Amino acid sequence: MDLTSIELPGSKISLVEKTPEGDLRIRLEPAYLVKTMTGSEERTRWWQNMELVFSEAELITGDGLPVPAVCAGGDVVENVYTYRDMIPVPLESRGHAQCDLACEGTDQRIQVRGSGVRLIAEGRAKYIEHLRN
Repeated sequence: MDLTSIELPGSKISLVEKTPEGDLRIRLEPAYLVKTMTGSEERTRWWQNMELVFSEAELITGDGLPVPAVCAGGDVVENVYTYRDMIPVPLESRGHAQCDLACEGTDQRIQVRGSGVRLIAEGRAKYIEHLRN
């Protein structure tokens, strides 16, 4: 597979937690992945548990959000790149990092700002289906 990304809409947010080290973890359980091969029009959908970890982070809004919650989409920013409704896999970057995620059924948002961001995958991705155009 040449290109893999997390599809934010529909992924489930099961945890938003500040760590003692000052990081902020957003657990996607499951995160829905879309994999594409170069030169192919077909894509495949997978699921895998993931954590989006912001270094030296501040939770701007989202404290008290009832979890689990289904993500309705949003933005993840790393330095000059803004990823709308998706996160590239892998992702690890130092510098300006933030996110602004919406949750289904509520007007609450999860907004985080930090000095870096990384994506941590748990286990292996599990196949769901082929996506045809």
